[in-house]
Amino acid sequence: MLPTHHQKIKTIGAMCFTDLWAYVSGDFNTQEVNDMPKIIACFKWVMDETDIKADPKSQQLVFDRVSYKISDYDRNAIEEAVRLQETHGGSVAGITVAPPSAKPCLKDALSRGLGKAYFINDPTFESLDPSQTAAILATVIKDKIEYDLIICGEGSSDLYAQQVGPALAEKLGLPCATCVNKLIYVEEENQVIAWRKLDDGLETISIKLPALVTVMPDINTPRIPSLKQVLGAAKKPVDNINLADLKQSFEPCLKTTSVLAATMERRRLKFTSETEDIRKVVDALLKAGVIT
Repeated sequence: MLPTHHQKIKTIGAMCFTDLWAYVSGDFNTQEVNDMPKIIACFKWVMDETDIKADPKSQQLVFDRVSYKISDYDRNAIEEAVRLQETHGGSVAGITVAPPSAKPCLKDALSRGLGKAYFINDPTFESLDPSQTAAILATVIKDKIEYDLIICGEGSSDLYAQQVGPALAEKLGLPCATCVNKLIYVEEENQVIAWRKLDDGLETISIKLPALVTVMPDINTPRIPSLKQVLGAAKKPVDNINLADLKQSFEPCLKTTSVLAATMERRRLKFTSETEDIRKVVDALLKAGVIT
């Protein structure tokens, strides 16, 4: 017969037979299960930049045939969160802010190993600035989600503003480490050790949890979901949250007036190494405003 507390066993999740028998016999320490890290991975649904074209005359961007994907940097965030969960146990959930049309991102994200997704959606969430995204994420995380560690990509594939992670950490009152290219969770001390890739070298720091980190692309190689994982993603829970549930508005701090494609115009000027031509080079640079 099953033990009288068999319902509790189901909440423990995956564990080895020895631990399961210890739990049944009363020797298993449930506090260890409760102390396993709860990780959140933030991700964004963006246009695939390889599909964006530019009108040769106006330099306006053409989005007629663009496809969408999870931002490349956020795939690294998801992968790192899932790897930590696979090593140390606990739970890992994903969260995104997007219009309702971004629903396909949920299946993609869940197929990569997330256990649950939070889909904060509204038609007005089409082109949010980083301050709005951070404020919306902070509101939902404060009210609805328990966490020990939040992992974000260093930036998004479309804007690459590198602002959402630090702004979210500030709103939640968390310590934050950016530009992380290696991350280790130390269970005994409830902290993470992060290696930060800076312009002038590497920095190693330790951070007590709860905390937030933003990760670089070289921290890992995101997995390619198998067919089984893709099909299994449809069975995982998704918490749909809309603007009405948040009971507040989020005003932008930044207004984008226009976006144009970069242009490169060649002057087709030729110069020799003669003294007179060197003077012409300097004059041309002065005229173009490259030097003063």
